[in-house]
Amino acid sequence: MQENDTPRGVGRRDLLALGLALPAAAAAPATAQAQAKQSLTTGLDRRKLGTLEVSSIGLGVQNMTRAYQTTVPSRPAMLRIIAAAYDNGVTFFDAAEAYGPHEVERVLGEGVSSFRDKVVICSKFGWNIDQETGQRRPGVNSRPEHVRRVVDGMLKRLRTDRIDLLYQHRVDPEVPIEDVAGLMKDLQTQGKVLHWGMCEMGQQTLRRAHAEHRVTAVQNEYSLLWRGPEKWVLSACEELGIGFVPWSPLGVGFLTGAIDRNTRFAEGDIRKVETRFSPENLPSNLALVEILRRWADRKEVAPGPIALAWLLAQQPWIVPIPGTTQMAHMIENTRAGGIRFTPSELAELNAEVAAIQVRGQRLPDAVLAFSEVEAPPKL
Repeated sequence: MQENDTPRGVGRRDLLALGLALPAAAAAPATAQAQAKQSLTTGLDRRKLGTLEVSSIGLGVQNMTRAYQTTVPSRPAMLRIIAAAYDNGVTFFDAAEAYGPHEVERVLGEGVSSFRDKVVICSKFGWNIDQETGQRRPGVNSRPEHVRRVVDGMLKRLRTDRIDLLYQHRVDPEVPIEDVAGLMKDLQTQGKVLHWGMCEMGQQTLRRAHAEHRVTAVQNEYSLLWRGPEKWVLSACEELGIGFVPWSPLGVGFLTGAIDRNTRFAEGDIRKVETRFSPENLPSNLALVEILRRWADRKEVAPGPIALAWLLAQQPWIVPIPGTTQMAHMIENTRAGGIRFTPSELAELNAEVAAIQVRGQRLPDAVLAFSEVEAPPKL
């Protein structure tokens, strides 16, 4: 999901994110400059999701055909962001057939075409989408015969001969996960898919899938605003050697500081129906943002990169995929790869965050019903 697309003014930390020198920096005491240098490195390092090597920060492209505010971004501008992300060290790009539907895959395919072999392309199947019209039908569909058609369509839209990482977007309660894993193995044998993963699945379904055919990565929502994966998902991934990819790592823009107690959302904006952003809950939840602002001042970055750096500090096999439709925000997000916390700093930040009780649900009940679903047994 896209993260920091709420417009805001360009302040001192925004300019720092763009790498512009400020007179105040030259005037800073030498000791402060040295401390900042020690806690901030440059460039993006590499991490492994299972055996798949990717940049430590990825780019989600979900909203590159429709932003949260329901506006339609400029396609040339989105292509420039994708290219600039690659120039800034990003090699991990995330899409799905459901985004658009189909159109986001076309944008990504065009955007990476000149450097396709140097990046990792991810997409997802699993929703019930008509392959001819792109119309989204009710429910999910992971029937193997349907997924084969989906993958063939993806390859055309992405302008590629293989999908580096293909996720099941949501578990189908009518299709045994062994059938899905078997299909992934077959597609890998054919060279159409190199790795596969799962999103928002039930615990036993993950274990059954991995036993049938190795799962490379799990993608779930995870951020300082939503820490649900800490209940069992992260420990299961560590046990099984599976990488973890947090979607919405900036809390749909909330953790960037772009939302305040007076913010209200337009019709069609998913945040309007997430009760964590309701007028009743928003003011108390903003305590998280105040923590991030203080840490942003200490590290001389914006709040968003602090939230991403916190995720990176949890495990070396976690790779967040913040999304945006604004160039400055993409560059700002990549700075997270260079932020370092000392053990004492991380303990301090964790203690501050643990004292905040987030109010409200992350998604409407009708959407949450598709999470942590267990696939039926294989008969």
